[in-house]
Order: sequence, then structure tokens, then C-alpha cells
Amino acid sequence: MITTTTFDIDGYRIAEYKGLVRGITVRTPTIAQGFVGGLKSIIGGKIGAYIEMCEQARQHAYDELVAHAAQVGANAVVGVRYESSEVGTQGGATEVLCYGTAVVIVPK
Repeated sequence: MITTTTFDIDGYRIAEYKGLVRGITVRTPTIAQGFVGGLKSIIGGKIGAYIEMCEQARQHAYDELVAHAAQVGANAVVGVRYESSEVGTQGGATEVLCYGTAVVIVPK
């Protein structure tokens, strides 16, 4: 599956639009990530445990996007974007959404 943030793919033309596809996940830090992140927030610096959690969330949302595109019969997704937001009142969970337009591409 070809994915891109652009709206065209060099060497291909879009033969069919399948519509909007998305992948979504909601993640909270593990106890260890929360503990390490809490310590880092006190002393400052890069919080590697949170970076790892965010990367896992983005990858999961992307994988869900690709699966959704395959379900609708697409072989590519154009205009891929990510969004994230906090979920819940304590701010302990992060929602990550990956979305784009599913298309069928053919060589030019």
C-alpha cells in the first residue's frame, strides 16, 4: 500500500476514489512510563518513555488506516494526516487519528 501526504503519486494516476479512510487509537502510558515521565517532568529533559508511547500510538493508527483502505479496495492513500488530542478529564490518555483519501492508482 502506497501512502503519501501529497495528493498525487509520481508515475501514477488516480483511477478511482474510494473515499475517506481512518485509523484511530487511544493510549495511556504504562505504569513504568508514567513513573519515568513524572520524574522527568520534575527534573526536565526529553521524556523517552512518552516518545515511545506516542510512536506506538502513531504506528497503530497508521496500521489501522492501511487496513481500512484495503477493506474498501484501495491500493494507495493520499493526503495522509495525523491528529492527536487528550481524552478524559485527567489528561492521561491520548487519542491519535490517522486519516486520508483511499484511491486506486494505476501506472501512467
